[in-house]
Amino acid sequence: MDRLFQIEFVYTAASYSVVVLATVLFLAIFETVTKYNNWEEIKKGNLSVALATGGKIFGVANIFRFSIQHNDSILTMLIWGAYGFTLLLFGYFIFEFLTPKFKVDEEIAQDNRAVGLLSFIISVGLSFVIGAGIIK
Repeated sequence: MDRLFQIEFVYTAASYSVVVLATVLFLAIFETVTKYNNWEEIKKGNLSVALATGGKIFGVANIFRFSIQHNDSILTMLIWGAYGFTLLLFGYFIFEFLTPKFKVDEEIAQDNRAVGLLSFIISVGLSFVIGAGIIK
């Protein structure tokens, strides 16, 4: 199997497949911690939910980018990616905690675009910080 993964095309396809599956799983986890249904809200045109969800997708993908870049095996890449996702999820809870004047989930569900954009930027920004900490 190691020999097969030495072929760059195979390794790239394997990494891609694992990251897509992990992203779907991680989005499902994010869905359980939010008070709104992401895909229903996006279907209705809620731009704030689309921004927040897009930030989460970008954040997870960016963490995996760093993980792929700094690790030699699919398993190690997945472990670092899952760890990075856990930190990103923790960042989401910190964002909610640091805004006692309003509830982030409720504002995003009500299409408060300022909160949706801030959620996007926090997810993207944290993904760069988390990714920078990923080591070989």
